[in-house]
Amino acid sequence: QVHIVESGGGLVQPGGSLRLSCAASGHTATLNGMGWHRQAPGKQRELVAFVHFGGTVYYGDSVNGRFTISRDNTKSTIVLQMTDLEPEDTAVYYCNAQSDQNDYWGQGTQVTVSS
Repeated sequence: QVHIVESGGGLVQPGGSLRLSCAASGHTATLNGMGWHRQAPGKQRELVAFVHFGGTVYYGDSVNGRFTISRDNTKSTIVLQMTDLEPEDTAVYYCNAQSDQNDYWGQGTQVTVSS
């Protein structure tokens, strides 16, 4: 089993920045990737960014160029640095960790972009 703990999020003005962190614990040796998804009210959950431990990184179209995902290999931790935030980025952000057999999800952290 893998346990996911998220931190960061909150309220920020348009154009501002926020940093989200996600730490995985437990059977992390089975994981092959970690990332972030988000879900806004009334919308489907969508990919924000994902890093395969082999090195490939994916970004959702709406955040490419504004968000950066990075990984601390030794701590099974990922960080999402979000810049130039827009009101459309308002959502609950969920950390996700994947193994060959399972998907693990965090509880989610709220990000609100508003003036």
